[in-house]
Parts: sequence; structure tokens; C-alpha cells
Amino acid sequence: MSGRYDLVIFDWDGTVMDSTARIVECMHRAGADLALPVLDDEAVRGIIGLGLPEAIRVLYPDIDDHGVGRMRDCYARHFVAAEREPSPLYPGALETLAALRDGGLRLAVATGKSRKGLDRVWTGSDLGHWFHASRCADESVSKPAPAMVEELLAELAVRPERAVVVGDTAFDLEMALAAGVDRIGVSYGAHPVERLSPFQPLAVIDALPELLPLVGIGAHIDHEERV
Repeated sequence: MSGRYDLVIFDWDGTVMDSTARIVECMHRAGADLALPVLDDEAVRGIIGLGLPEAIRVLYPDIDDHGVGRMRDCYARHFVAAEREPSPLYPGALETLAALRDGGLRLAVATGKSRKGLDRVWTGSDLGHWFHASRCADESVSKPAPAMVEELLAELAVRPERAVVVGDTAFDLEMALAAGVDRIGVSYGAHPVERLSPFQPLAVIDALPELLPLVGIGAHIDHEERV
């Protein structure tokens, strides 16, 4: 048992993988395909973290279910094409995962991506082996509902007070708060720090290696190196 936690649950896009700009661009392209109103980047960044159908409904509240389906398909087509060149990890991400595992912590992912999308990223990057479990928005309930965290806790037999969620959006932290789990924000992702603060994170970190002492791991990592 390591420190105060047994389990670290990560969000993916904007927390571990530097894919925020790509998500915004692909959402703009999908909207253009369907001649939908042009949105600014900040509006699109604001929905990152939600499941894709939920995100589309927030951005385009006037479209019907058929329109949501068309938008989802267009977005997926653009994103898959863009991912032929994989998005990079944030600096120090791989070393942080290794230090956490070496320190005896279990790792999980709770993401707004679909299962197909997460598996595709993990297959292309060989990152899936770092994680003991994962939940995606299309196999659970979208953030900010607590379902993904609650299901991970049950699967891994971890008590809420022994887990922490790390994420870049208000949806991540609201999900964790609703599940009774500690939360740590990151400042470099989709949502600004002022959107994270109302959910009382233990800390908001500027780089993933800063997570280590917060969860009881003392290793130092040079987070200037990009993996």
C-alpha cells in the first residue's frame, strides 16, 4: 500500500495525451461538413470531457437525434484520419505512469472517448498495459455523473477514500466529487483553472510529474522531456 491512495484514475484527452487542439479542429471540420453554425475554439474546448453525443448536444442544442448521429460520424471520420499521426503525450507522462506503478499504485482511465476510440489509441501507442482498468463514455454514463468512477472502484475493490481522479476539466472533477473521491486538476488542458476551482481539488498541477509527491511517490522526473 502506497501513501494515502491505492488507485489513480486519469482522464485521457487533455490530461495524459495532448489532443485538445486536435479535438477542437475535428469538431470544427465536422460542423463545416454539415453546414452547422461556426463555433469559437473556447466553446469547443468547454465540452471536452463529455461523451461525444452529450458534447454535440451542448454545442448544437437545436439539432435532433439524427443530426447528432451525423455529426458524431463526421467527427469520428476526421479524428481517425488525424490520428494517423498520433497525438503526443504530455511531457513526463510515461515516466509518471512508470513511477506510479513502481510505487505500488494501481492505475485506471475514465474518459469521454468511446471504447473503440480508446482502444485504437492504446493499440497505436502501446499504452494500455499501464492501466489495470478503464471506463469509456459509451459503456457507462458520461461525465460529470459519478458512474465511471464508481464502476472502477467496484471492479478494482478500492474504497473511495483510497482513490484520486486526475483531470483537466470541470467534468472530471465534478465526477470525482460526486463519487466521493479526491481530485487533482491539471492546468494545461481544456478548461482554465477557474473552472476547476469550484470542485475543491487538492491541487492543480502544471505538469504530470508534479502528481507524484501528492500521492506519496518521491521520485523526481525531469518533465521538460517530451515522450
